[in-house]
Amino acid sequence: MKITINDLRKISAIQKEFTEVFPYLKLQFLVKPHTKSGVSPKKQLENDSKTLGECRTVHTKGHIVIGPTMTAGDIEEQFRDRYGLSVQVFRKSGKSWLETSATGEWTLEKQNSEGHALNSLK
Repeated sequence: MKITINDLRKISAIQKEFTEVFPYLKLQFLVKPHTKSGVSPKKQLENDSKTLGECRTVHTKGHIVIGPTMTAGDIEEQFRDRYGLSVQVFRKSGKSWLETSATGEWTLEKQNSEGHALNSLK
């Protein structure tokens, strides 16, 4: 998948594109970067009605290409380094969303498969 990045795009549009490809994963935008082992408090989440221009520090246009063999850490790094955006990948587990910081080295494919497995155990 290829996500277009520019100041006019809404966070919600980026999230929707990501979840269409990885239905058991969610991309959350944060006010500031999370630590590698730290939990992101809910008050650190950006409002998904904001535009990217309202919450980033690097205002260049471009694209991020995301594939199933990338890790959650890879994606978070690309958003941060290329566009000044703090994001974190979450995995669905029943009615909850789990941070992937402890499994950040897993591929998105594995994260999504694990989410699917956890949600099939009903």
